[in-house]
Amino acid sequence: MRLVVTGANGSVGKNLLVHASEHADIEVVAAVRSERAAATLPARANVDVRIVSADNVDDLAKTLAGASSLIHLSGILIENKTASYAQANVAATEVAVEACRRAGVPHMVIISALGADVRSSNRYRRSKGEGERAVERSGLDGTIIRTPILLGPETAGAAGIVRPIMSGTVRLLGGGRYLMRPLDIDDLSAAILSACRNHPKGVRIHELAGPEPITYRALVERVAGMMGRTVTFGGVPIWVAKLGAAINSRLKGGGGFNPTVIDVITTSEAVPHNADGELGITLTPLSTTLDKIVTAWKGTR
Repeated sequence: MRLVVTGANGSVGKNLLVHASEHADIEVVAAVRSERAAATLPARANVDVRIVSADNVDDLAKTLAGASSLIHLSGILIENKTASYAQANVAATEVAVEACRRAGVPHMVIISALGADVRSSNRYRRSKGEGERAVERSGLDGTIIRTPILLGPETAGAAGIVRPIMSGTVRLLGGGRYLMRPLDIDDLSAAILSACRNHPKGVRIHELAGPEPITYRALVERVAGMMGRTVTFGGVPIWVAKLGAAINSRLKGGGGFNPTVIDVITTSEAVPHNADGELGITLTPLSTTLDKIVTAWKGTR
């Protein structure tokens, strides 16, 4: 089974490469944009790292030759001066779709987000919905996996919890009362590989979340206790945070930690039906995920 991964230098990509390397029958082409990005990837015998312009259909199509699936991981939550939602979440997906068509790759896996919807008033969720629509209209077989916050030792989600705990002061947006369904990044990698191996027909949208709902405040308290740290909580009303973020973003020329991002972070994550069964995986208990994060933190001390 030959797989091509775009955005392979992100936390999901690196984790996926490690999981794929454990299967002798899987060959992976890890596509990244630069030598610098390539240097960050884990060295594995069955992983071929290539510098590919993900914006160039012909370049990506050549890389896809002989692949059974494309795993499209490229995308952003926080915009910057060089990457917008329209570019990173929509146009890049459209390029990936067209490259698959030209290369004759029958199946795509894309990672989306809970709440993705072309009708959403949130620009991030709307862009993710538009990316999904590109796959739905492609004529290809597609597996779309919508995820919540991802947790694991190397994830941004874990860093966002550990860093403020280490500082001793945690600022809670809206009191940290919003509900989360953290997903272990190892579970997402297992789900991706399962989808590639089983190659379901048609386009299927799966919402895959962790097994335990928890408020952000409770999550921070739990991790702090496991780390043996005492933290002081401070509250910030969500509307105040959005106003400050809007002003700061405007002063910096747009993007960054703006109201769109705050809205995504502070919206409670609801999953009426979890897709672990359809994707053929067993979810990791949250306690196990947090133990991996804390163990990795202790290893850096």
